[in-house]
Amino acid sequence: MSPHHKINYIEFPSSDLTNTKIFFGKVFNWNFVDYGPEYSSIVEAGIDGGFYLSQNKMRTDSGSVLIVLYSENLEETEVKVKEAGGEIIKPIFGFPGGRRFHFTDLNGSEFAVWSEK
Repeated sequence: MSPHHKINYIEFPSSDLTNTKIFFGKVFNWNFVDYGPEYSSIVEAGIDGGFYLSQNKMRTDSGSVLIVLYSENLEETEVKVKEAGGEIIKPIFGFPGGRRFHFTDLNGSEFAVWSEK
């Protein structure tokens, strides 16, 4: 499949790049490459992207797009989010095709995780 006109890169705001890298590393096993003090690229996350230094937050209630990650074990991922300091804002619920939950990271940005089971 040609990459022409496909989503290729995604960037997220982060008010604290160090803690963002620790959080997503612990929960999702992501790695990072820093490009100066205000940008960190995500490595091995399924799509290329990065975090940029910003006080903005991604929240669906303010019109932000929702980034949805996949998990083979939803309950285990939910526990990891909590242990790493994330906040569950919508506990696991069913929807046609699977189940998911929503959480905020340490910056207050909203993400979701889903599973088919």
